[in-house]
Amino acid sequence: MMSGDRLVYSTETGRIKTEQEKILRPKGDGILRIQKQTAGRKGKGVCVITGFELDDSELMKLAAELKKRCGCGGSVKEGSIEIQGDKRDLLKQLLEQKNFKVKLSGG
Repeated sequence: MMSGDRLVYSTETGRIKTEQEKILRPKGDGILRIQKQTAGRKGKGVCVITGFELDDSELMKLAAELKKRCGCGGSVKEGSIEIQGDKRDLLKQLLEQKNFKVKLSGG
Protein backbone atom coordinates (compact mmCIF):
# COMPACT_ATOMS: atom_id res chain seq x y z
CA MET A 1 0.00 0.00 0.00
CA MET A 2 1.31 3.42 -0.92
CA SER A 3 1.48 6.35 1.43
CA GLY A 4 -1.80 8.32 1.35
CA ASP A 5 -3.86 5.26 0.44
CA ARG A 6 -6.41 4.17 2.95
CA LEU A 7 -7.94 0.77 3.55
CA VAL A 8 -11.60 0.67 2.48
CA TYR A 9 -12.32 -3.07 2.48
CA SER A 10 -10.94 -6.11 4.28
CA THR A 11 -11.85 -9.72 3.55
CA GLU A 12 -11.97 -10.35 7.31
CA THR A 13 -14.26 -7.51 8.41
CA GLY A 14 -15.84 -6.14 5.22
CA ARG A 15 -16.19 -2.42 4.50
CA ILE A 16 -14.02 -0.21 6.72
CA LYS A 17 -15.63 3.02 7.92
CA THR A 18 -13.65 5.97 9.18
CA GLU A 19 -14.84 8.16 12.03
CA GLN A 20 -16.05 10.79 9.54
CA GLU A 21 -18.22 8.26 7.69
CA LYS A 22 -20.08 7.06 10.77
CA ILE A 23 -23.57 8.51 10.81
CA LEU A 24 -24.34 10.74 13.76
CA ARG A 25 -28.05 11.00 14.43
CA PRO A 26 -29.40 14.24 15.81
CA LYS A 27 -30.81 14.08 19.31
CA GLY A 28 -34.59 14.01 19.24
CA ASP A 29 -37.10 15.57 21.58
CA GLY A 30 -38.12 12.18 22.97
CA ILE A 31 -41.19 11.89 20.75
CA LEU A 32 -41.50 9.31 17.97
CA ARG A 33 -43.26 10.51 14.85
CA ILE A 34 -45.14 8.18 12.51
CA GLN A 35 -45.61 9.49 8.99
CA LYS A 36 -47.12 7.89 5.89
CA GLN A 37 -45.01 8.31 2.75
CA THR A 38 -45.72 7.33 -0.85
CA ALA A 39 -43.28 9.58 -2.74
CA GLY A 40 -40.68 7.67 -4.74
CA ARG A 41 -42.27 4.32 -3.94
CA LYS A 42 -44.41 3.85 -7.07
CA GLY A 43 -47.59 4.64 -5.15
CA LYS A 44 -46.98 2.06 -2.44
CA GLY A 45 -47.34 3.56 1.02
CA VAL A 46 -45.03 2.99 3.95
CA CYS A 47 -45.11 4.25 7.53
CA VAL A 48 -41.84 5.89 8.55
CA ILE A 49 -41.13 6.10 12.28
CA THR A 50 -38.49 8.67 13.24
CA GLY A 51 -37.08 10.15 16.45
CA PHE A 52 -35.45 7.06 17.96
CA GLU A 53 -32.63 7.40 20.46
CA LEU A 54 -31.69 3.72 20.25
CA ASP A 55 -28.53 2.14 18.92
CA ASP A 56 -28.63 0.12 15.70
CA SER A 57 -28.99 -3.33 17.33
CA GLU A 58 -31.94 -2.23 19.50
CA LEU A 59 -33.51 -0.51 16.49
CA MET A 60 -33.24 -3.73 14.44
CA LYS A 61 -34.88 -5.75 17.26
CA LEU A 62 -37.72 -3.26 17.57
CA ALA A 63 -38.25 -3.20 13.80
CA ALA A 64 -38.38 -7.01 13.67
CA GLU A 65 -40.99 -7.08 16.44
CA LEU A 66 -43.11 -4.37 14.80
CA LYS A 67 -43.00 -6.15 11.43
CA LYS A 68 -44.04 -9.41 13.06
CA ARG A 69 -46.90 -7.81 15.02
CA CYS A 70 -48.14 -5.92 11.94
CA GLY A 71 -47.78 -8.94 9.66
CA CYS A 72 -45.89 -7.04 6.98
CA GLY A 73 -42.41 -6.18 5.73
CA GLY A 74 -40.22 -3.23 6.43
CA SER A 75 -36.66 -2.06 6.98
CA VAL A 76 -34.37 0.13 9.05
CA LYS A 77 -32.83 3.05 7.17
CA GLU A 78 -30.72 5.90 8.55
CA GLY A 79 -32.01 5.63 12.11
CA SER A 80 -35.68 5.29 11.20
CA ILE A 81 -37.98 2.30 10.78
CA GLU A 82 -40.08 1.84 7.63
CA ILE A 83 -43.12 -0.45 7.81
CA GLN A 84 -44.98 -1.36 4.62
CA GLY A 85 -48.62 -0.31 4.33
CA ASP A 86 -50.71 2.21 6.25
CA LYS A 87 -50.61 0.81 9.78
CA ARG A 88 -50.12 4.07 11.67
CA ASP A 89 -52.81 3.44 14.29
CA LEU A 90 -51.55 -0.06 15.08
CA LEU A 91 -47.93 1.15 15.23
CA LYS A 92 -48.91 3.99 17.57
CA GLN A 93 -50.68 1.53 19.87
CA LEU A 94 -47.74 -0.94 19.87
CA LEU A 95 -45.14 1.76 20.55
CA GLU A 96 -47.21 3.33 23.34
CA GLN A 97 -47.37 -0.11 25.00
CA LYS A 98 -43.55 0.03 25.07
CA ASN A 99 -43.70 3.42 26.88
CA PHE A 100 -42.67 5.58 23.90
CA LYS A 101 -44.29 8.98 23.36
CA VAL A 102 -45.81 8.84 19.87
CA LYS A 103 -47.36 11.40 17.54
CA LEU A 104 -48.91 10.90 14.11
CA SER A 105 -47.48 13.42 11.67
CA GLY A 106 -48.25 14.32 8.09
CA GLY A 107 -51.42 13.50 6.14
